[in-house]
Amino acid sequence: MTTTTHVPILILGGGTAGICVAAQLRNRGMRGIAIVEPSQEHYYQPLWTLVGGGVLRASETVRKEADFIPSGVTWIENRATSIDPGENAVTLGDGTRVTYDYLVVACGLQLDWNRVTGLSETLGSNGVSSNYDINLAPKTWEYIKNFKGGRALFTFPAGPIKCAGAPQKIMYLAADYFTKHGIQAEIFYATAGPAIFGVKHYQAPLNNVVARYGIHTMFNHNLVAIDGAKHEATFEIVNDPEKTRVTMPFDFIHVTPPQSAPDFIKGNELLAQPDGPTKGYLRVDQHTMQNPDFPNIFVLGDAGSTTNSKTGAAVRRQAPVVVENLLAQMQHRPLKARYNGYASCPLITGYGKLILAEFDYDGTPTPSIPMIDTTKERWSMYMLKLHALPWMYWNLMMKGKA
Repeated sequence: MTTTTHVPILILGGGTAGICVAAQLRNRGMRGIAIVEPSQEHYYQPLWTLVGGGVLRASETVRKEADFIPSGVTWIENRATSIDPGENAVTLGDGTRVTYDYLVVACGLQLDWNRVTGLSETLGSNGVSSNYDINLAPKTWEYIKNFKGGRALFTFPAGPIKCAGAPQKIMYLAADYFTKHGIQAEIFYATAGPAIFGVKHYQAPLNNVVARYGIHTMFNHNLVAIDGAKHEATFEIVNDPEKTRVTMPFDFIHVTPPQSAPDFIKGNELLAQPDGPTKGYLRVDQHTMQNPDFPNIFVLGDAGSTTNSKTGAAVRRQAPVVVENLLAQMQHRPLKARYNGYASCPLITGYGKLILAEFDYDGTPTPSIPMIDTTKERWSMYMLKLHALPWMYWNLMMKGKA
């Protein structure tokens, strides 16, 4: 027999986005809130690059999920498996049915390791690693510090991913380490994209970093297969009618896996974006963060079809918009809060060096400190990444104060 419960405000996901919204709603005096989240651990994922670069330990990036569920919010330790927006209902992994008055979808995205043939079988061995799994990030550092020379590959997949700068951050740390230790490395950056970075304003300074390290760039190359035993990676040329493939040997490879919206979203014909670059992600008005067909559903974070870069900084700007507009919807007022697509990508370019890229939907630079030229590599911005941003995350964002 199916168990059914009702929650006035249901939030799917207890990561950055879900906790931010729940905390801000509670700070506004709202009650009747529940969060669906299966994990008992909460990670600050932006630091995983520095774990892979040997700067931090994996344990420094994790806290207990229970410590950040806001007081007065019910924690449903389960995962969502389907949404029925017509019935205002969510089904959970154990078959429980939860109905809601208002739904906030903040469930993030999924890592599709299986879309690269042979990848799952060789991860963590044969010189293959990825910082996108906290259990593998320490392995990345092991491979870097034990690298004796040869070819190192770093990949960027087709389609949206979380923090589009992360795939090259670890490459720059590795290149810096190899340079400082006199290790002869042939470094390749194989990306499915047409340029080093999607925002033109930051392309020139990043190309300068690439040139400084002698990195070979391979644009429009999408990783499709890895043979760990042979130490070979195969790429398919993007937008090539012949689907030409190129196979390269490697001694070390850092893989950024393909990513997509969770299956229970992209399989929902009523909610998933049907086409375009955000196909499968949950439809949402990119400014109000409200679903265009079901006004009692709001979306933020990586699962939404907004075209901003999928970063924690974007969530920090989206959360107050969702909260303000959700309250307006509940009170039958116009939705006036607007999200402009702001995202921030702290691009680590070496140990002690960082370019802080900040931009909006149009790719227009939106620096938080206008008097600082954020196209320059700065030690101060590296310190911001290493110390200030994590402190702000745990002590302010997760408490609904930033």
